[in-house]
Amino acid sequence: MSERIHATQVGAPDPERRNSPILDESAADEQDGSDQEVLIAATCHFNAVAFEDGALICSGDELLRCERGAWLRLGSCDPENP
Repeated sequence: MSERIHATQVGAPDPERRNSPILDESAADEQDGSDQEVLIAATCHFNAVAFEDGALICSGDELLRCERGAWLRLGSCDPENP
Protein backbone atom coordinates (compact mmCIF):
# COMPACT_ATOMS: atom_id res chain seq x y z
CA MET A 1 0.00 0.00 0.00
CA SER A 2 1.36 3.47 -0.87
CA GLU A 3 1.99 6.08 1.78
CA ARG A 4 -0.45 8.99 1.79
CA ILE A 5 0.94 12.38 0.73
CA HIS A 6 0.64 14.93 3.53
CA ALA A 7 -0.20 18.25 1.90
CA THR A 8 -2.91 20.83 2.48
CA GLN A 9 -5.84 20.50 0.05
CA VAL A 10 -6.52 23.99 -1.32
CA GLY A 11 -8.94 23.37 -4.18
CA ALA A 12 -8.76 25.20 -7.50
CA PRO A 13 -7.10 28.61 -7.90
CA ASP A 14 -9.55 31.51 -7.77
CA PRO A 15 -8.59 34.11 -10.40
CA GLU A 16 -10.14 36.84 -8.21
CA ARG A 17 -7.63 36.15 -5.42
CA ARG A 18 -3.85 36.46 -5.17
CA ASN A 19 -2.05 33.42 -6.58
CA SER A 20 1.64 32.85 -7.26
CA PRO A 21 2.51 31.45 -10.69
CA ILE A 22 2.41 27.68 -11.19
CA LEU A 23 5.37 26.32 -13.15
CA ASP A 24 6.49 22.93 -14.38
CA GLU A 25 9.62 21.85 -12.51
CA SER A 26 11.66 22.04 -15.73
CA ALA A 27 10.35 25.54 -16.51
CA ALA A 28 11.72 26.88 -13.23
CA ASP A 29 15.23 25.90 -14.32
CA GLU A 30 14.79 27.72 -17.64
CA GLN A 31 13.85 31.17 -16.26
CA ASP A 32 15.52 33.87 -18.34
CA GLY A 33 15.53 36.49 -15.60
CA SER A 34 12.31 38.22 -16.65
CA ASP A 35 10.48 36.64 -13.71
CA GLN A 36 13.42 36.92 -11.33
CA GLU A 37 11.48 39.35 -9.12
CA VAL A 38 8.79 36.70 -8.54
CA LEU A 39 11.30 33.91 -7.92
CA ILE A 40 13.05 35.57 -4.98
CA ALA A 41 10.00 35.79 -2.72
CA ALA A 42 10.07 33.79 0.51
CA THR A 43 6.38 32.85 0.29
CA CYS A 44 3.85 31.68 -2.26
CA HIS A 45 0.19 32.60 -2.36
CA PHE A 46 -2.75 30.40 -3.23
CA ASN A 47 -6.21 31.97 -3.11
CA ALA A 48 -4.78 34.82 -0.99
CA VAL A 49 -3.29 32.47 1.62
CA ALA A 50 0.48 32.71 2.15
CA PHE A 51 2.58 29.54 2.32
CA GLU A 52 6.24 29.35 3.34
CA ASP A 53 8.98 28.33 0.95
CA GLY A 54 9.02 24.51 0.73
CA ALA A 55 5.33 24.08 1.60
CA LEU A 56 3.41 21.31 -0.20
CA ILE A 57 -0.21 21.72 -1.27
CA CYS A 58 -2.69 19.76 -3.35
CA SER A 59 -4.78 21.66 -5.86
CA GLY A 60 -7.24 19.01 -6.91
CA ASP A 61 -5.02 16.00 -7.68
CA GLU A 62 -1.96 18.12 -8.49
CA LEU A 63 0.92 18.28 -5.98
CA LEU A 64 2.61 21.69 -5.80
CA ARG A 65 5.66 22.90 -3.82
CA CYS A 66 6.41 26.54 -2.99
CA GLU A 67 9.83 27.39 -4.41
CA ARG A 68 11.06 31.01 -4.10
CA GLY A 69 7.69 32.62 -4.78
CA ALA A 70 6.32 30.23 -7.42
CA TRP A 71 4.50 26.91 -7.25
CA LEU A 72 6.29 23.98 -8.90
CA ARG A 73 4.27 21.05 -10.23
CA LEU A 74 5.64 17.84 -8.70
CA GLY A 75 3.07 15.34 -9.92
CA SER A 76 -0.05 13.83 -8.44
CA CYS A 77 -1.35 14.01 -4.88
CA ASP A 78 -2.73 10.51 -5.37
CA PRO A 79 -0.04 8.01 -4.29
CA GLU A 80 -1.85 5.31 -6.27
CA ASN A 81 -1.52 7.33 -9.53
CA PRO A 82 1.71 9.36 -9.42
